Amino acid sequence: MNHCTCTATHGRQRIVLTGGPGAGKTAVLELVRRSLCAHVKILPESAGILFSGGFPRGTTPELRRPAQRAIFCVQHELEAIGDVGDTALVLCDRGTVDSLGYWPGPEDFFAQLGTTLSDELARYTAVIHLRTPAPSDGYNRLNPLRIETPAEAAAIDAKIALAWQSHPRRYEVPATHDFMAKATRALEIIRGEMPGCCRA
Repeated sequence: MNHCTCTATHGRQRIVLTGGPGAGKTAVLELVRRSLCAHVKILPESAGILFSGGFPRGTTPELRRPAQRAIFCVQHELEAIGDVGDTALVLCDRGTVDSLGYWPGPEDFFAQLGTTLSDELARYTAVIHLRTPAPSDGYNRLNPLRIETPAEAAAIDAKIALAWQSHPRRYEVPATHDFMAKATRALEIIRGEMPGCCRA
């Protein structure tokens, strides 16, 4: 994270970086840490916090439902922490709407949590969707928390895209064989959302 000489009071924006498994979010966020200023706060992925900490994980609906409810609640609390301090941009590794990509139903996910899809979409200024690559474009399972096959990852990516589709400021970054081109495009979008005083 680079030092910033800006002393202005910023109007905070909350932006989601989303995408299916293997889309490259972790790598893009690392580039953000290295290249953008200290007024960008990056929040970790709720699912990663829970599953790496031992929260039970499985493929049956009986295991997936409580996991997604827990992820939603952790995400809300992380975002409350993101609102603390002089931050111009809070960058979320996934947002609350992402749970729709993993929710097995049949119940309405947001109704169970006392909210609505429109209320959750309104929490975010913009959404950047990194599309999941095909195996030929770099999808792999090197991350120990990534359990999905290429077909499963593509299906989740499509469900996430559908969940966020009505957000008024949604950017889509397609999968490319050259990952740096994809990452560069994502960084351009993020930089464009920052106040002018922090873009240098």
